[in-house]
Amino acid sequence: MAGFAVLKKASLVGAFFVFGFYFDVALAFCPAPGPMPSVQVQRVVDGDTLRLVDGRNVRLIGLNSPEVGRQGRPPEPFAEAARKRLQVLLAASGGRVALQFGQQAKDHYGRTLAHAYDSLGRNLETQLLGEGLAYRVAVAPNLALVQCQLAAERSARQARLGLWQRSPVKTPAQLKQGGFALLEGRINRIERNGGGMWLEMGDGLVLHIARRALGDFDLRAVQRLEGRKVEARGWVIDRSTRGSLGKGQARWMLPLTDKTMLEVLP
Repeated sequence: MAGFAVLKKASLVGAFFVFGFYFDVALAFCPAPGPMPSVQVQRVVDGDTLRLVDGRNVRLIGLNSPEVGRQGRPPEPFAEAARKRLQVLLAASGGRVALQFGQQAKDHYGRTLAHAYDSLGRNLETQLLGEGLAYRVAVAPNLALVQCQLAAERSARQARLGLWQRSPVKTPAQLKQGGFALLEGRINRIERNGGGMWLEMGDGLVLHIARRALGDFDLRAVQRLEGRKVEARGWVIDRSTRGSLGKGQARWMLPLTDKTMLEVLP
């Protein structure tokens, strides 16, 4: 597996053709629950979004791929590799996918939320996660495949594939803008109030468990995190740009959308 860690970005996509057999075995994660009707894909928008011929945009559940270049911004590392890899997987499936819709059927952009499977019943999200081309995310209530997606990402991370060739984890002090991030730091203080639970990490960052989500967390375990080092992931909000930054409050807020988005470190 050491050879994967030194592959350069330009050669990454081609390398998957050579070593794809490994992932067919390793990614027996999240197999299709049974026969499902398939739909035709018009195009791959990016590594986590498909457009169907019927006009629907499908956001794949459980992963977040790097952002492609838009509005003058350059693409993030591995964004094109993720998009092209998804194109290859779909081509091998005749351009068709079977969809298993989420408990929440659409996101706030109106996109359909679903898990996608190829013609052999293999889950496309775990294929990308297992090749290091996307980050695992969990957003309640669409949590059906969380554990097998976690295992797929863990295999890529341990082998230092794709995005994991160099650690993408930042400290709160390194934050420059909002958006998806993996962050590592120590919990300095924990507070619970009417808005939920707040875990202060210092350097202007607070993790937030919304009141409606408290029931999904082991709150006793959360309370014991004070002084512990953690890794958190999710979409960071810059409260200074939203007019919601109160006096003495942290500039950066990361809402925790599921307990698996927070990991206690040694």
